[in-house]
Amino acid sequence: MAAVEEAVAPVRTQHGAALEIAGVTKRFGGFVAVDDLTLTVPSGSFFALLGPSGCGKTTTLRMVAGLERPTAGTISLAGRDVTDAPPHRRPVNTVFQSYALFPHLSVGENVAFGLRRTRAAEVARRVREGLELVELAHLADRRPGQLSGGQQQRVALARAVVNRPALLLLDEPLGALDLKLRRQMQLELKRIQSEVGLTFVHVTHDQEEAMSMADTVAVMNGGRIEQMGAPADLYELPRTAFVANFLGQSNLVPGTVVETGDDVLGVDVAGQRLLVRADRAVRTSGDVLVGVRPEKVRLLDADAGADGPGPDEDVLGPGTVVDVAFTGVSTQYQVVLDGGLGTFGVFAQNLGGGTRAPGDRVRLAWRHGHTFALDGHDAPAAGTVDLDGEP
Repeated sequence: MAAVEEAVAPVRTQHGAALEIAGVTKRFGGFVAVDDLTLTVPSGSFFALLGPSGCGKTTTLRMVAGLERPTAGTISLAGRDVTDAPPHRRPVNTVFQSYALFPHLSVGENVAFGLRRTRAAEVARRVREGLELVELAHLADRRPGQLSGGQQQRVALARAVVNRPALLLLDEPLGALDLKLRRQMQLELKRIQSEVGLTFVHVTHDQEEAMSMADTVAVMNGGRIEQMGAPADLYELPRTAFVANFLGQSNLVPGTVVETGDDVLGVDVAGQRLLVRADRAVRTSGDVLVGVRPEKVRLLDADAGADGPGPDEDVLGPGTVVDVAFTGVSTQYQVVLDGGLGTFGVFAQNLGGGTRAPGDRVRLAWRHGHTFALDGHDAPAAGTVDLDGEP
C-alpha cells in the first residue's frame, strides 16, 4: 500500500501538471462512451474538450478526476500513473456548473473548507488570497444565497484554486449563466488561469466559450477526437465536415477533383470550376466537399459586370436570396443556388452600404485562400444541429 500511495502522491508544480491520456476506452455495458482516446495536455495550458452531448467529453473528465475507471488505457499526471488512484489521492480539483457551495457557510468558510479538511497551513491567508484572485475579498462574510450567479461561480473557482491542485477540471462551469455574464466570466477564467499558471481542462459544448479561452481545443465526436489544435487553426482549416459545421458555420458543397497541380487543385462543382490550394485539401483526388465560411463570402449581382469577381476568387451561382437577417454587426443572408447546389449562408459586415432583399439574383465569390476541401465521403450535414437541438 505504501508503494501505491507514493506513486500517486499529489504533485505540485509551479505551472500545473501535464495530463497524459493513453489509449483510454470506457464502456458502459455494450455502449462505448470513450473510444481509444489518446491526448496530452501540456503543463500550464488552458485546454478545452469541445463537443455535443454524448460525445464522451464529460466521461473523459470523470475518468481524469477518478470518478469513473477506464475500461482500458492509462491516465498520468506529471508523469505519474493515476489510473487506479481514488479521487482523493489525485492532485485534481473540479469546478461544476452547479457551483456546489454550502449554503449554510459564508463565502470565506466555503473557500476554506477543503483547506481545513487537509489541515493546510495558513488557512486565513490562503483564503484571502483566493478571494482576492477572483476579486471577491469584500464579500467573504456573505452567504452564497446573497450572491449573484457569477459571484457564486467565482467563489467555487477560488475554493478549487486555493487547494493548489496540479490540474483544475472545469465541467461546463458557465452553463447556468446568462449570455452577458458568461462572456464576462470567460475573460475572468482566462485571466485567473494566466495568473495562477495551473493546467486547466475545460469541458464544454459551447464553441465560442472554447475558442475564446483555450490555447488548444480538442473537438470530440462519438468518443473520439475529430481534430485538435489551436482555435484559429481549427476554424480556418477544419479537416472533417463535423468540425467544419460544429465549430462555427460552413458552406459545404460536393465536387470532384479534375485538375491536380503542384500547389492548386481544380474542382468541378456542378459544371463550375473552383480552385483549392493543395495544402488546404484533405484529399487531392476523387470526390471532395468544397467548403468556405459564411463571413468569407461576398455577394455579386447575377450579372456582376464591372463589380465582378477578382482573378484570385472562386465563384458559384447564380442563386436567389431567400432570407435576410440583420444582426447588428452583420447582415446574414441565405442564398439558394441554382442547379440543386443547396443553400449558402453569407455574413456581410455592416459598413453602411446597401443590402440585398429576398428575391434578388446574385452570385457568390470568395478568395481561393479561404476555400478548403474535405473528404467527399463525409456527410455534409455532420456536426449541424436539427430543430430539436440534437447534433
